[in-house]
Amino acid sequence: MHAQRTIGTALFVQIGQALIKGGPGSLFIAFTLWYSGMAEMVTYLPISSPFIRLAGRFVDEAFGVAAGYNFFILEAMLVPFELVACNLIIRYWSDIVPTGAVIAIILVFYGLLNVFAVKYYGESEFWLALGKVILAVGLIIYTFVTMLGANPLHDRFGFRYWRDPGSFAEVYSTGSLGRFLGFLTCLVQASYTVAGPDYLSMAAGETENPRVVLRSAYSKVFGRLMAFFVLGSMAVGINAPYNSEELADAYTNNKPGAAASPYVVAMNRLQIRVLPDIVNALILSACLSAGNSYVYCASRSLFGLALEGRAPRVLTRCTKNGVPIYCVLLVLAISLISFLQVSSGSAVVLTWFVSIITASQLINFCVIAFTYTRFKKACDVQGLSRDTLPYKGRWQPFLAWYAFSGCITMVFLNGYSVFIHGNWKIENFFFSYTMVGLFPVLYFGWKILKRTEFIKAENIDLRKDVDEIEEYTRNFVPGPPA
Repeated sequence: MHAQRTIGTALFVQIGQALIKGGPGSLFIAFTLWYSGMAEMVTYLPISSPFIRLAGRFVDEAFGVAAGYNFFILEAMLVPFELVACNLIIRYWSDIVPTGAVIAIILVFYGLLNVFAVKYYGESEFWLALGKVILAVGLIIYTFVTMLGANPLHDRFGFRYWRDPGSFAEVYSTGSLGRFLGFLTCLVQASYTVAGPDYLSMAAGETENPRVVLRSAYSKVFGRLMAFFVLGSMAVGINAPYNSEELADAYTNNKPGAAASPYVVAMNRLQIRVLPDIVNALILSACLSAGNSYVYCASRSLFGLALEGRAPRVLTRCTKNGVPIYCVLLVLAISLISFLQVSSGSAVVLTWFVSIITASQLINFCVIAFTYTRFKKACDVQGLSRDTLPYKGRWQPFLAWYAFSGCITMVFLNGYSVFIHGNWKIENFFFSYTMVGLFPVLYFGWKILKRTEFIKAENIDLRKDVDEIEEYTRNFVPGPPA
């Protein structure tokens, strides 16, 4: 379920904006370049919230604190992102309901679900996540079938839009520079969209027989998700041209009745009836599901920080049902910034949220990669052979340094467009680079406050919790199948 959360709004809707700016070729290439992995550390130490806690154990306590708050902000900002996306999708049918009313209704809905119906969260998320996977597979199959001519127009369009208007769009400039900037925009979109193994790791502490189960899950989930992302990015470019007027109306002109999803644009062009409404409704349900999931995860991330003494103690208070009520209310309060779209338009505000979420996610990837380099260094210095680990990654630590250097570069390139002549906007700069300034403030602030130290490789504790995990693995007896 954690991995399936990553298939959603970005892959179905927001990806259309990247298509407009970069073209299908840039979009496809950008989605093939991403690497994400932390299987080696987590299968060795399958503890809850591993990439946050291991950052504190293998690098510096302050590093773990900064990583924890960064992850909380990432999850919390995803809630207003989904709210804005819901409104953008609803406008396909009508704009008769005021934007503010849509936001308020969904926020109240989330509040009721997370306070009074939280016991149904796991079951409902399982089925909703499964629905998103089926939708993703269905849209890829739809693309393959219709591109071969099985559509009402009998139009065998194939890769037509890769030839006309072309594979690479120009943005902010012309010629090679414009195409490169378009590719860069798609790379930023991919860095926001591609995730999965990092979410899977969050369940490590609650997984049965984690060393065995997670080893298999990492290999399967990463491969399957990359298939979804890569094939999904290709399908988008097959279905709609980057100069689609309908996509431009939704993202640039904020017009009601315009389809924000490239798939719905294709269905309208092919004069397919009813299906566009069904797909749009399914995408809307995916957005609603994702937003509710992010409220849950953000509130629990903050609750975990409070339990460890890294957030105000008042946030540890729970209802009789175990709901961290103040954490939930704080997440919902942060979500009120989605009301920005009342004055600025859904498409513009969606871009703002994507910018801050992308920066936070990239920093999260940097944390994972750097933490792994310290783990690898400690193994080498302390004589722990990686051949004895439950899972051994290939080409390490080179892939980790590739991920770290690539992600930290993308952190600073995330808002590159604001520095192009005539493109400066203070709000775009703020949303793109707030986390770049906040992360070091959190790190050095905690470091100075608690006088923490950067842990040397020979002093990193590689044995804590390992004996208990190994004993559990040796004595594990599978239960009867459900």
